[in-house]
This record gives sequence, C-alpha cells and structure tokens, in this order.
Amino acid sequence: MLTLVTRPEPQASGWAEALAAQGVAAQPLPLIAIEGPPHPQAVTKLWHTLAQQRLLMFVSPAAAEWFFRLRPQPSQEGDLAPAWPANTLAAAPGPGTAQAVLTLGAAAGLAPSGMVSPPEHSAQFDSEALWPLLAPMDWPGRQVTIVSGGDTTGARGRTWLTAQWQRAGAHVEAVQAYQRGHGAWTSAQEALARQALIAPQAHVWLFSSSQAIDHLVAHHLPGLGPHSPQPDWRRMRALCTHPRIAEHATAHGFGEVRQCAPTVAAVVQARRSVP
Repeated sequence: MLTLVTRPEPQASGWAEALAAQGVAAQPLPLIAIEGPPHPQAVTKLWHTLAQQRLLMFVSPAAAEWFFRLRPQPSQEGDLAPAWPANTLAAAPGPGTAQAVLTLGAAAGLAPSGMVSPPEHSAQFDSEALWPLLAPMDWPGRQVTIVSGGDTTGARGRTWLTAQWQRAGAHVEAVQAYQRGHGAWTSAQEALARQALIAPQAHVWLFSSSQAIDHLVAHHLPGLGPHSPQPDWRRMRALCTHPRIAEHATAHGFGEVRQCAPTVAAVVQARRSVP
C-alpha cells in the first residue's frame, strides 16, 4: 500500500523520505502550492517593529520559511539586518513548526528559550493545545502578531486563538507571510493520481490540511480530464492529522478515515494499522 503525502513541497518530499526510511512506502503528491505573499512590505514592517511585539505566532513551517526569507537585508555597508529581540517570544502549534522557526531564526538571534510550543508527547498539535501554555502570561495591552498564510484576499489568521488573546487583553494582528494555492501536478504526479483512482484500496491519502482536500476535489481530480478514472469515494482511504481534517474527509465521502498526530512516528503507527 502506498501513502500519498499531500503537504506542500518541500515538506511532501521530506515526509515521504522519512516515512520510507521507516519502511512505509510513500510518494509526494502535493495538493497545495506555496508562494510569497502578495504584499511583502507587511512582513518587512513587522521585522522593523519586532521589539514592540510580545509574541509572534507562526502557524506553519511555510510561515516560518517566508518570514525569515523576507528578513530585510542591509542596504549599505555597515548596516545590520534586524535582529530578534530578547524579550519577544515565538510560538508554534507543534514541534515541526517550532523546529522550523528555531532553525531559520537562529541567524537572527532567536534562542530556544524564546519558543513556546506544545511538547512532542502532546495528544494534539493545534491552537487549543498551545493556548494553555500562553494563557498564564501577562497579556493586557501587549501586542501579538500571527504570522499566517492566506490567499489573494489576505491573511487567514487563527480565529479561535485570536479570540482567546483578545479576551485576555492583548492586541492581535495577522500578517500574511505566504499565500496558498492549488498549484499544478506534473505529468508523473497525474499518473500517480490516476493509479490511486484505479486502485483506491492500495493507496492512503495523508492529509494535513482541510484545504488540501478541497483542492483535490475541486481542482486536481477534475483537472485529470473526463477520460480519467472517476473517484470511488467509498473505497478511498484517508489518514488525517487532526480531527477537523478527518471530519472534512468524511464529509467529502472518503469511505475509510483514520486520525493520527502530525508526527512521522504517529503516521507510521497509524499506517501500519491500515489492513
């Protein structure tokens, strides 16, 4: 059985390689494409006001990648690029994003002691798991920025987490560091998708985003053309890394839906439980 990793690249290939190293056959089949933000000057402005921020919340590895990629560089010799202030915290909903932030932020001066994220043994990695770590802090009047993705209409942010911060007295904004689209499959990826439709029970779709499911249904599968195999949703299998994603897959008709934590170890364990 082949696991189809639907994360954006380069995460999809990285996950496929990690799963293969654990003996789980996997191939990348990205359903989301990541591009730079439509208004990068908003990220530039945030870099220059970091000292005024109590905390930056990064929603994903892509948010970290593009935020640090857009770090302003010195315009002339002798100038310094903006550094990460010691009193500004970083937060992430899970260990994957936290590691990306720390790795990319090290050059700017971000220390591991400045990261807030649920521990790796947490049952789930999301805003709800992160908030208990943040709630005891002093928030009245403090500035928080959510470094987010989005589309051409703007940043998506985190509605529930924003509401918690606002009730605690914080001022919350969202800055769009990247945009997500459906992208396009290569001819090899189209062939892989057709094979998954021909033999649905020999493939497992690994979803880490509800939006990926939407793109699969509304764009990628219709884009295969009218002569391609039609999806037999009742026989298709999905492995989802969050309860809401699992609910979304079920609503779209996947016949077998399982849930696991968004870690390689958890995916390997869940994948091996699929008959």
